[in-house]
Amino acid sequence: MSRVSLEGQVAVVTGAARGVGELLARKLSARGAKIALVGLEPDALKQVGERLHGDSDHWYADVTDHEAMTRVAAEVKERFGKVDIVVANAGVATGGPFAESDPESWRRVIEVNLIGSAVTARAFLPVLMESRGYLLQIASLAAITPAPMMTAYCASKSGVEAYAHSLRAEVGHRGVRVGVGYLSWTDTDMVRGADQDEVMRELRQRLPWPSNKTYPLGPAVDRLVAGIERRSAHVYGQWWLRGMQGVRGYLPALIGTVGGREMKRFAPRLQGMRTGLVGAGGAADEEARATHRS
Repeated sequence: MSRVSLEGQVAVVTGAARGVGELLARKLSARGAKIALVGLEPDALKQVGERLHGDSDHWYADVTDHEAMTRVAAEVKERFGKVDIVVANAGVATGGPFAESDPESWRRVIEVNLIGSAVTARAFLPVLMESRGYLLQIASLAAITPAPMMTAYCASKSGVEAYAHSLRAEVGHRGVRVGVGYLSWTDTDMVRGADQDEVMRELRQRLPWPSNKTYPLGPAVDRLVAGIERRSAHVYGQWWLRGMQGVRGYLPALIGTVGGREMKRFAPRLQGMRTGLVGAGGAADEEARATHRS
C-alpha cells in the first residue's frame, strides 16, 4: 500500500512519556504530524512535548478510565480540530510464577494492556470515523507465542491482538483502518526493568535465536512509523516477527515441553521473585493509583 503523508495529520499516542511512545511521537512529529501525548506523568509528557518538532499538547489520563479518556478525546479534537491517527501504546508488565504472583499487579496488566486499549478505541472511534483515520494497536511477540513467567502479559497481548482484529472487521466499512503492531524484546524501560530480575534475565537469554536478543528502539519505531504511513493491518518492529505468524500454531505445544524443562531447571531459584509491575512505567502506574486512592 502506498504511504500517506503525515504532514498536518493529528496523531494521539498513549503511554507517551518514554520508550516506544516517546520516540514514536518524536518521529511522527518530525514527519509533520501534530501530536497529542497521553499518559500518567504530566511533567514527563511536557518534556516530551518540548522536544517535538511541531505543534503538540499533552493530557494526563489513565487509559482504563472511560470518562477521562472520553474527555481527552473531546479536548484533543477541540485543540486540533480532528484526529487522524491513534496509537494505543500504553502498557505495563509483571513477571514471575503465576501461583506466587501478586493478584493486584496481575489484574492491572490485563486492565491497562487490554481494557485500557479498548477504552482508548471506544473514546476515539467517533473522531476517527469522521476523519476516516487509523488506529494502531501495539501488541507484542507475546501475542504470538506464550511464555512461562509471563502469564498476565501474554494473556493481555493475545487478547488485545484478537480484539483489534475483530474491530478491524467492524469499522472498515466506516473508513477506519485498524493495525496491530508486534514488537519483540526492545530496549525500553519495561524490558530493562524485567531484566533486573536475574531469573527473568537468564530465562530470556536461553530463548532460541532471534527471540533471545534485545533489539534497539530506533529501528523498531521506524517500522511502526512506516506502518502508520501505509495504514498497515500488521506492523512488525523486527523483521523476523512476520515469519512467526506461519508457525504460531505449533508454539504452545513446543513451549509447553521446552518451557517445562526450563522451569524445572530454575525451580529452586523462583522463591522470592519480585511480583510488582516492572520498569519506570510500572512505577508511575503504581504511584498514580496510590495517589488516587489517598
